[in-house]
Amino acid sequence: MKTIAFAGLGAMGLPMAKNLITCGFRVRGIDLNPKALEALVTAGAEPVTSAAEAASGADVLMLMVVNATQAEQVLFTADALAAMNDGGTVCLMATCPPGGVERIAEQVTASGRRFVDAPVSGGVAGATAASLTIMAACDTDTYADLLPVFEAIGQRIFHVGDKPGQGAVVKTVNQLLCGVHIAVVAEAFALAAKVGVDLEVLLEIMGGSSASSWMLKDRGPRMLEADPEVTSAVDIFVKDLGIVLDTGRETQTALPLAAVAHQLFLSTSGRGDGRADDSQVIRSYHLLNGTD
Repeated sequence: MKTIAFAGLGAMGLPMAKNLITCGFRVRGIDLNPKALEALVTAGAEPVTSAAEAASGADVLMLMVVNATQAEQVLFTADALAAMNDGGTVCLMATCPPGGVERIAEQVTASGRRFVDAPVSGGVAGATAASLTIMAACDTDTYADLLPVFEAIGQRIFHVGDKPGQGAVVKTVNQLLCGVHIAVVAEAFALAAKVGVDLEVLLEIMGGSSASSWMLKDRGPRMLEADPEVTSAVDIFVKDLGIVLDTGRETQTALPLAAVAHQLFLSTSGRGDGRADDSQVIRSYHLLNGTD
């Protein structure tokens, strides 16, 4: 039985860690939120008092934190890496810039541990249902070793390459598409609203036409609500589309649509709506066009 230290017990991380427990893994949580730690212990995790204690003797350290900076804090500042088993595996599952992933991987492998770049997609619903998409980059032996762990939390599991940063690039492309799709749905709705078309009727028509998309069907209904339940916040796309643009600069790839979408999410956040559901990027369009 593998012992897993799981860092980042947020909206996605906590259900992911619980699913690992359900599948029989020994799990120890790492998080600054004591309530999240208590919830995981109640689900069957081993109680610990520090990141180093959680990682002590662990076979796998899974990082489902906010960004690369938090990953570095857990690994190096909180001494979780040094506490792991020799030959243990660090699995970075957060959305991070490819260059940042490569730098973290270098330090991890220099310590004698293995590293897996394995970002995920599927949101809170996927984390809860253990149906995440996992995009793993590592050598084949490490991938085979971690596959049972991945199968406890995901359904669509892909070995996308053997080099750190390749998984991050795939996730970056995913977030580019998601962010632009949300923004363009809002733009289409704004045009219809400007001339007084009923947006509920528009949504029904477009949802069954060749113009339909997953984002239209998922985010479209929430764009018609004044204050929908938050499933993914505006600020997540401020961060993730920022990573997209940073990756574009690093690779000298022009990404004009991603840049415009980023500005719209940034505008929404800058007015104080960063914690609103990401569908509410439509508020920026309404403001631009004088619609409601």
